[in-house]
Amino acid sequence: MLHQSYRSFSEAATSYVENGGDNRYLPRIIDHFQDRALASIHPFDIYQMAESLYPHAINSTRNRQALTPARAVMIHGYERGWCSYIRLRRFRQDPPKRKSPAAPVWLHAFIRQCERDRLHHVAAIVLFMSQTGARVSEAVRLLWGQVDLESRTALLLKTKTSINSRRYLTDELVTRLRRLRGDAAADDHVFRYTCRHSVNERIKAVCTRAEISYKSSHACGRHSFATNAMDNGIDIKSTMQAGDWRSIEVFLGTYVHPRQNAGRMVADRFNAYHYDADL
Repeated sequence: MLHQSYRSFSEAATSYVENGGDNRYLPRIIDHFQDRALASIHPFDIYQMAESLYPHAINSTRNRQALTPARAVMIHGYERGWCSYIRLRRFRQDPPKRKSPAAPVWLHAFIRQCERDRLHHVAAIVLFMSQTGARVSEAVRLLWGQVDLESRTALLLKTKTSINSRRYLTDELVTRLRRLRGDAAADDHVFRYTCRHSVNERIKAVCTRAEISYKSSHACGRHSFATNAMDNGIDIKSTMQAGDWRSIEVFLGTYVHPRQNAGRMVADRFNAYHYDADL
């Protein structure tokens, strides 16, 4: 049996992947450390690796694509007895800039312009994203075989969380999809698009003609779904489950947007209580 100091990073990475680990960002990290012994790799070395591989990236990218996968390999090595436990602090991240979600009045103006332009697929994909919380990448991959108009559901395969997710369709969306279906085969794309860039270009063109502010597919989709569901009184856990969010911190910190008149709304609700009355 080899002494733990002779176990290399590349060996640990191979073992990590073979045992179910994610290989998405590992190749560049393996090229960086190569056959360097696990026991000789310290936190400072990993920070240097992240800055070397991503010199112009923001800290959130370095955390996601460098620190997180490298830490996963090091922990796997520790669990196999190949190195000591290692602690890593994440690079400090600036809070994400909040996108402005699409309110119902924006969606109404957008869909009305799509009807004028006879862009029924554009209207359908925007409604699909805003009413199901689907990402644009998931929407463009959706095939007719994954849509059940009778049960009013759509199955998103291999979502960002690597777990299939069932979404529920509104009556209006089902009606629009019935019109779009025609004689399309089960393996045809529902919305005819193949990449998110095409969708965003079309959305931008419609916004220009409608004389409304441009909302990206993410803003008028996932952000809109979260904010509008909460505004309609749906509780946090139900909204997260319906849109397939796993982190409450990400959901509340990034996707849910408070109303501009939040203070006045709360004060008006407190008006229901009168403390100067006799008990």
